[in-house]
Amino acid sequence: MPNGTDPLVRRAARRLRGWGGVAAMAVACALTASLVTLLPLASHEGDGAAAVPRTAGPGVGTGVQIKADTCEHPEASLTPSSADGPSIQAIKDRGKLIVGVDQSSYRWGYRNPEKGVLEGFDIDLARAIAKDILGDPAAIIFRTIPTNQRITALNSGKVDLVVRTMTINCKRIEQVAFSTAYFQAGQQVLAPKLATEITGYDSSLRGKRICTAEGSTAYDALAENSFGAIIKDEGDGTKDDPDVLTVPNQLDCLVRLQMGEVDAVVTDNALAAGQAAQDPAVELKGRPFTQEYYGVAAKLGNDDLVRRVNQVLVGYRQGPWQKAYKEWLEKDLPGITGPPAPLYK
Repeated sequence: MPNGTDPLVRRAARRLRGWGGVAAMAVACALTASLVTLLPLASHEGDGAAAVPRTAGPGVGTGVQIKADTCEHPEASLTPSSADGPSIQAIKDRGKLIVGVDQSSYRWGYRNPEKGVLEGFDIDLARAIAKDILGDPAAIIFRTIPTNQRITALNSGKVDLVVRTMTINCKRIEQVAFSTAYFQAGQQVLAPKLATEITGYDSSLRGKRICTAEGSTAYDALAENSFGAIIKDEGDGTKDDPDVLTVPNQLDCLVRLQMGEVDAVVTDNALAAGQAAQDPAVELKGRPFTQEYYGVAAKLGNDDLVRRVNQVLVGYRQGPWQKAYKEWLEKDLPGITGPPAPLYK
């Protein structure tokens, strides 16, 4: 490990010594990655998705019409279209689609330490969108962004899209525009197997130090009802923020847990399952206590881009989604029969 490496990385590396294999390297690389923001990376190949009419199929539902001014279903999005508009034309003129992703979420968006490339469920979807718009899954620039910078990256124009396990909710649809849902998840507690006193999202969290990612729906849930858990750092959001209980990247929570600095983590069960796969000493506790949907996010007003992504998702749900699920998620999240049915405004 190079001299000058962040002390947190060095401490994590000492704890991880002896793991071996991809899991240890992935966590160490992920922690290092959490210190970097908006790093452009070249992509390689990916799966495409043909633009096809809305039809039912395995794991696919027909769009349901709902009122545009309601937040009863924040996952409802614009109807699909392959028509070019100003946002699509700007991407074509540039010749590259710029996508904000994660590089530290195992199985979703992570840097394979053996190959040195980004891989995962979200990465495959991003490449499928690039293929549809530009005809080439390699016509893409990945910019790695922390959880708490996803919306800022879109609104500043640093990325065209965010494909990063981003939950659609009523608050966020006022800030960014979402595609239809491409995955259903739920918040759940992750804790050491030996911590038998922690039974889930309940009173067993009283007095426990709980880690969440800044700007995450997990933090919002705990802020509403923490069951007496300790969830906020002293100096949170200031230059003196120690980033122990609230951290920029979700995988930082796993490292904090491994180092004994927190007692449990609350995050999407889809992400937690990947973390449990990396560390056999931790497990999911209780049951998911929310129902959430992941969507591809774009800047508000870029309606043509949102409609194009929704058109890609129509085809993606009918084959490529299942292929990506089997490759990346089925082992750790078994029993999912297909993607959520799309809802349209």
